[in-house]
Amino acid sequence: MTTKHWTQDTAAGRAGQETVGADLGAPTTPGRRSFLRAALVGVTGVVIGAPMSGCSEASPSDVDDEPANTSVRPTAPSSAAQPTAIQTTPASTSIGSGSGSTVLLAYFSRAGENYYYGGRTQLEIGNTEVLAGMISPRIRCDVHRIEPVDPYSDNYDETVARNVREQDANARPAIAKALASIAPYNIVLLGSPIWNVRAPMIMSTFVEGFDFSGTTVFPFTTYAVSGLGTTVRDYTTSCPGAKIGEGLAVRGEEVRDAGAAIEAWLRRINLLTT
Repeated sequence: MTTKHWTQDTAAGRAGQETVGADLGAPTTPGRRSFLRAALVGVTGVVIGAPMSGCSEASPSDVDDEPANTSVRPTAPSSAAQPTAIQTTPASTSIGSGSGSTVLLAYFSRAGENYYYGGRTQLEIGNTEVLAGMISPRIRCDVHRIEPVDPYSDNYDETVARNVREQDANARPAIAKALASIAPYNIVLLGSPIWNVRAPMIMSTFVEGFDFSGTTVFPFTTYAVSGLGTTVRDYTTSCPGAKIGEGLAVRGEEVRDAGAAIEAWLRRINLLTT
């Protein structure tokens, strides 16, 4: 697992990287429910979520049927700049060791073939990593990338199929070079895509490995249809003793335009005061 610090304001450069959706769902053809849900999300591509309570378990009818139309494959606009490599911390630097930060930004992201306005495109850097790279320079935080022992395929359909298997089995995919502790932090920002209504199962592996008592958790997601999905409910269950704060969801195709929404969200949760 790679630990990363964002040492410069890369928001402007990242703002033009790519515009690809993040949801993965069952490999079905587009249905009426998909179009209705997409219409309800709105045109701005940003969803702000307050903590929820009393949510019932999702029924099969609540599961998004993400399009998998392989006959139409639009690509990212040619004017969109490709992301550059991200500066990583030296191998000898341990997260939370001497940094003085009490905020942890931990995220999972997948590059490769991704959903894009009903078709597919190829990402060099995943949407959630782009979003993390836009959030972290604006605040003082340590950044930790969650990486699986068994990496997800670059192929969209293969990842869809694996995600369905993992959700059906309530699996806990193993994490490579797991973070030792979250003890130095009282605020944790948890970032992920939304795949078939919820965060990938590896996020459950991550949160269940720590004691979140006394922390405040703020979820942020990239999505195609489902916004924050079930992240608030899932983290409420998986992080006992934590307060689940307001979340931020950004449509994957529009992550490059999310700067204003990010800053407004960070101000509302009191992480950005200037």
